[in-house]
Amino acid sequence: MTPSPLFTPLHLPNGTVLNNRFAKAAMEESLADYGQVPGTRLLTLYRRWANGGAGLLITGNVMIAPDALSGPASVVLQAETDVAPFRAWAEAGRSKGAQFWMQINHPGRQVLAALGEEAVSASDVAVDIPGMSQNFRKPRALTDEEILALVEKFATTAERAEEAGFTGVQIHAAHGYLINQFLSPLTNLRTDRWGGSLENRARFLFEVLRAVRARVSSTFCVSVKLNSADFQKGGFDTADAKWVVDRLDEMSVDLVELSGGSYESPAMQGRDTDGSSTARREAYFVEFAREAAQTAKMPIMVTGGIRSRDVAEEAISNHTGGIGVSVLGLARAMAFEPDVISNWQQGKKLRVDIPEVRWKNKRMAGFASMVLAYVQLERLSIGKSPNKGGMPILALIGNQLKTRKRTQAYRKWREGKT
Repeated sequence: MTPSPLFTPLHLPNGTVLNNRFAKAAMEESLADYGQVPGTRLLTLYRRWANGGAGLLITGNVMIAPDALSGPASVVLQAETDVAPFRAWAEAGRSKGAQFWMQINHPGRQVLAALGEEAVSASDVAVDIPGMSQNFRKPRALTDEEILALVEKFATTAERAEEAGFTGVQIHAAHGYLINQFLSPLTNLRTDRWGGSLENRARFLFEVLRAVRARVSSTFCVSVKLNSADFQKGGFDTADAKWVVDRLDEMSVDLVELSGGSYESPAMQGRDTDGSSTARREAYFVEFAREAAQTAKMPIMVTGGIRSRDVAEEAISNHTGGIGVSVLGLARAMAFEPDVISNWQQGKKLRVDIPEVRWKNKRMAGFASMVLAYVQLERLSIGKSPNKGGMPILALIGNQLKTRKRTQAYRKWREGKT
């Protein structure tokens, strides 16, 4: 019997090998200890995932600066950070032989106003989410000098990640975060060398990538997470994404993960701005990923909605005679069933049942679905099994209370209090 391609090794361009074609895709864990460092909860969570059989684990957002967090319990790694907690985290993630990559990021304008920090972006375009825009501070446009300083911060975080024992980094250029804000013509209104043409809008990403690659070893993996599209009229689209992927081919990238959407258009939750489905099936972004894979020199990873083995087999198969998608990212499926990959390899529990929130307000329903996944991460982080039940409204209330408490802890840390 021919073995499934899902469980065959993958050789990356720098010579690194993934044991199989599955990755635990990044999810915001919101589990940092006081001081924005990994602690017991993140170690427990990633040991659990390490036991689940994925060839690659990717952390949720690790921020490059303490004044720019996507949430109050985000991890921060910068030049002066004590690397010891990160070494322990790296050991936990690598404990069963998987590659363990750190996703590095800056939220730009997608930073909560309650954190008390200044918001910055490519331009001074505010987040526009009906009923929620007040939760975000209007950003100011970064200066040329500040942009260059942020490039160096990305490189420093990558360098520290390698020092800690991670085997790679993923540069987050998707989901409406800062690099994506530079890429999108809706949020980048600049007229200098960082704006205007797509080549200029992509300059920030390319400079970050060059700086990171210059600071890490050749065997350390460098990857990029990119939107296949922003799913907003006039925004970063599939033609733009294809152009960027083609340029990344020339820049020593070991893997490109394709996803889509942003806070304003949450396509990564399977919904676009009007709440309609971005796909009638699982694997939201696989068609574009297949197109990109036909010409890309580096492997292509696709993430979004995969929850059954037959869909995974279909997504990784190739129907055009060329090179197909190489890696499949699972996120919420691994929150609700951390053993999903080993189960599929053994031919059991071939579908993960994930609760769907079917409220009339589709944007709030998407947020509630995300919060239900957060609940599972918290359970896993204290050694409990996932709980697929629970009332979404209670989960939202609980998340608000925890966010408020974590915000207070973050602000106390930033103010230097003990």
